[in-house]
Amino acid sequence: MSLAVGGSELWRLPHFGDLRGELAPLEFGLNLPFKPARSFLVYGVPSDKVRGEHAHRECHQFLVAAHGSLSVVVDDGHGRKEVSLTEPSIGLYIPPGIWGIQYKFQPDTVLLVMASHPYDADDYIRDYADFLDTVKPDDR
Repeated sequence: MSLAVGGSELWRLPHFGDLRGELAPLEFGLNLPFKPARSFLVYGVPSDKVRGEHAHRECHQFLVAAHGSLSVVVDDGHGRKEVSLTEPSIGLYIPPGIWGIQYKFQPDTVLLVMASHPYDADDYIRDYADFLDTVKPDDR
């Protein structure tokens, strides 16, 4: 489902359940918008703290609340939208050039992030004013 913010999308992941519980497979190259080169977990975040607050120049990201829930803001410099990640069968695709903010972490939330590129500090835009400067004036 498109969020109408710079190509950001909510994805319904395949999921299966029976008496033993639930399963949501993430098959690289099949049911994700890119093949991840890196993944990491964000956890232990107090509910009054904010994570993210950056954009990437080239890296794509896919976020899943593996446990618990949180809110994410996506911003393309023209508009922004807040979404809630509340279950492991929903993922949020954030393409390059989108400012992302994660907050409202509920206790014991574990956020799984998959990235299309290995870590590269130069790929990050960490200042919001710099981010807005990268948005082409004719796009505003």
